[in-house]
Amino acid sequence: MTWTVAVAGATGYAGGEILRLLSGHPEIEIGALTAGSSAGALLGEHHPHLLSLAQRRVEPTDVERLAEHDVVVLALPHGASGELAAALEAYTASTARTPLLIDCGADHRLTSAEAWQAFYGGDYAEPWTYGMPELLHSGETTARAQRAALASTRRIAVPGCNVTAVTLAAQPGAAAGLIDTSQLTAVLAVGYSGAGKTLNPHLAAAAALGSAQPYAVGGTHRHIPEIIQNLEVAGVEAGTTRLSLTPVLVPMSRGILATVTAPVAEPVLHSEHPDEILRSAWQEAYGAPGEAEPLIHLLPEGVWPTTGTVTGSGLATVQVAYDRGAGVAVVMCAIDNLGKGTASAAVQSLNLALGLPETTGVITEGVTP
Repeated sequence: MTWTVAVAGATGYAGGEILRLLSGHPEIEIGALTAGSSAGALLGEHHPHLLSLAQRRVEPTDVERLAEHDVVVLALPHGASGELAAALEAYTASTARTPLLIDCGADHRLTSAEAWQAFYGGDYAEPWTYGMPELLHSGETTARAQRAALASTRRIAVPGCNVTAVTLAAQPGAAAGLIDTSQLTAVLAVGYSGAGKTLNPHLAAAAALGSAQPYAVGGTHRHIPEIIQNLEVAGVEAGTTRLSLTPVLVPMSRGILATVTAPVAEPVLHSEHPDEILRSAWQEAYGAPGEAEPLIHLLPEGVWPTTGTVTGSGLATVQVAYDRGAGVAVVMCAIDNLGKGTASAAVQSLNLALGLPETTGVITEGVTP
């Protein structure tokens, strides 16, 4: 069986990466490619690397046109995706079609209206099924419940890219009670594509090359409540997580390298083999490469993640170690922000919702150098 997929916001970075994956997906036929101000242009003017789609004309974002498809992917900024999703749901309620909706923006991620108002503001949209297949639930050591939820849904909210890196780094230790999430610190090196295509002076090459720029410092980053929400799903007591998150733009196009530190719990602190206890939690959650989690690789001891090895892929590489002098666990995770951070997560979740093998169409090999 073949499913038709429309992409709204097809000319942005996220839309382009989703189309790159879908163009090689054996069960997907790419339908309407829509946008706002760039409607009428050829897709190749915005994504010249997508040769098979370069001569396709970008259409206006029309609800009736989108509703003709089996799947609609919303690759739009927050606010815009929520508004379009509401219009689609209202329109399809009076028709026989109920397309699978996948939102790559933030509108349907948060379960707390208060958190939405504090970090985003504006109208709050009801949360959809969270599009992170590897998300642990309380009492689990593998992510069975999250995959079951995705397999039975028609509405998917794709996680934020920084959220993915920090969650995949921290959740095994948090779920096992081996780290203290009341003192959680995350510093992320982030590629410039994470800032989108908006033309701002600080994103120009003259400002970016040879320079590292922090942003959303001091507890202001919008991904903070989403990370906390995920750790609470994994079993951390609600209201106890305190997260300091500092992203830093670095001179690379793609990628996130997250360094997460947290004090260890008593069983680790007083153990003769703290590294073994810590590693066992990540090993149980993620397995050896290709075992429990096909897209998360817990690296061999002493090998640390790098963004170059996951560029262009849907992979995440993770490592954990114990810093004896500081009494903290140090966990690192590398992802491609447009790959595992957005498009690959969307395609993984799409596959589960359609009953397909999870990694169909997902690129499982990185590109380096």
